[in-house]
Amino acid sequence: MSVDAATVKKIASLARIAITDEEVAKIAPELDNIMGWIEQLGEVDTSGIAPMTAVIPNHLRLRDDVVDADPLTAGGKRAAVLANAPQAEHGFFTVPKVIE
Repeated sequence: MSVDAATVKKIASLARIAITDEEVAKIAPELDNIMGWIEQLGEVDTSGIAPMTAVIPNHLRLRDDVVDADPLTAGGKRAAVLANAPQAEHGFFTVPKVIE
């Protein structure tokens, strides 16, 4: 794909960037060079390569999702929490409507 002046102007317009004709003449070959590199990457055979999310091995540190045995953080205190609410209905906080 060849990047010409019209394409650069359209990209600048879509990005809402003011650009002069001098800048268009300077940027067009640079974008054309970038598109050439992208086309080269498309030619690389990656059929045997597994997708990856990072270039270094990442291991997520997972923990079991269990209810804490500590009585202060164990949960099951809906009534106590809702006792502090200015308004509550059906076991939930009630908040004023903000969208009309």
